[in-house]
Amino acid sequence: MNILKEEKKMEFQQPANANSWRAKIQRMGGFLSSMVMPNIGVFIAWGLMAAFFIPTGWTPNKHLNELVPPILNYLLPVLIGYTGGYNVYGKRGGAIGALATMGVVVGADITMLIGGMIMGPIGAILMKKIDELFKGKVKPGLEMLVDNFSLGFLGFAIALVGFVAVEPIFAVILSFISGGVDWLMARNLIPLTSIFVQPAQVLFLNNAVNHGIMIPLGTQQVLETGKSLLFLVEANGGAWVGLLIAFSMFGTGMAKKSAPASMLIQFLGGIGEVAFPYAMIKPITILGPIAGNMTALAIGQLFGGGTVGAVSPGSFLALLMMTPRGNFVVNIAMYASAVLVSFAVGAFFLKLSLKKDLAAEEAALAVEPAGIPSAEGFETAVPEINEEAAIMPAGKLIKNVIIACDAGMGSSAMGASMLNTKARKNMLEVTVKNVSVDNIPEDADLIITNEILLERVKGLSKGKQVPILTIKNFLDNSEYDRFIKFIKENNGE
Repeated sequence: MNILKEEKKMEFQQPANANSWRAKIQRMGGFLSSMVMPNIGVFIAWGLMAAFFIPTGWTPNKHLNELVPPILNYLLPVLIGYTGGYNVYGKRGGAIGALATMGVVVGADITMLIGGMIMGPIGAILMKKIDELFKGKVKPGLEMLVDNFSLGFLGFAIALVGFVAVEPIFAVILSFISGGVDWLMARNLIPLTSIFVQPAQVLFLNNAVNHGIMIPLGTQQVLETGKSLLFLVEANGGAWVGLLIAFSMFGTGMAKKSAPASMLIQFLGGIGEVAFPYAMIKPITILGPIAGNMTALAIGQLFGGGTVGAVSPGSFLALLMMTPRGNFVVNIAMYASAVLVSFAVGAFFLKLSLKKDLAAEEAALAVEPAGIPSAEGFETAVPEINEEAAIMPAGKLIKNVIIACDAGMGSSAMGASMLNTKARKNMLEVTVKNVSVDNIPEDADLIITNEILLERVKGLSKGKQVPILTIKNFLDNSEYDRFIKFIKENNGE
């Protein structure tokens, strides 16, 4: 069946559930993570300094340790504020966002990372509104003068408001949240967070949980205790490695075949997006990562586990890099226990339904056309356009292909690399880029995203006639074959 002919029957419609609770939470989580993720390397640099130079570090050094508090208290919040402002209104938004953040940072008794997340975007939004008021009303030659003074006056006001009024409010809020976390830790209840964290990961809210909550609170705890268990509440990839091993041994179809590669990517690269779809195949198996992470956090609480900085991405290597002196045994035990428990629970449920799944697979193969593989939970290799695609404008060639994930740095980067390789082999003149769903460029001719993020992508498309294809497994070659076929037929090749 010709893909384009089939596609012409469709019309782009805003999905009824584009503003569902999941899409809204994903958008919020994506917005928060888009402020932290570009700066995560700076967080890691700060974590390494803390690991070596703080009094409890590997090589305590009083002089070099003078770098640690200022970077945490000033640079990191301002960087987040600048990035948040830049995401809203470019460089001009970034400048006012940084200045607005300083208002809540100076004089604060606690680290104002969350202050940067809030004040940066607010400052940029106000700057954008003010610029819109002056648009078309400034005489030629006075544009730079008006631009500079409008930013200056707004910056003067918002920094003062932040220092006098907003900073005390943030301090109370953060103290309340920190107190809640301390209350959970004092009662050994931190493991219970796994009941909410692992399902949130499957819904691709992992960045919202880690970067929006755990990293800011954990970073504050590092100053007080030299380490924090909160960095491992969401970022312990062992829970997902265990589930992937279970699928490697007791899964069926494409899930079984692709699980070993996914496991290596999760273990070494920490890209959790390759693991989450497996829990969607058999939702009951989510109990494996929940139990695994719960066990790991219980061990961490009992024996003082934790890291000196954000474990991002959540790979085993990143965990070792961020582990302080004297904590290797407990942190490795946390990772190993998460793997073992998650594997045991996941394998139990997979084995329960193994015979039934194999029988269903054999029955499906008996009625499917030759050469088209079947895989429970994954799309088949049938080269048809996904029903979520929009119509292509007449004569519009696909030149710019965008692969979008939540943060634009993990699964989408891997997907872009795989699609680029296939495009070169097929001699297609297309550009493939990976971005976050909140930063899809205007010139995109084709958007590819995980099916969980589809509502969010369609909500941001604002009715543009750009086809949107979904992918379930970033390691499934047949998915990329489908994309290549779509591009070829659309471009008349």
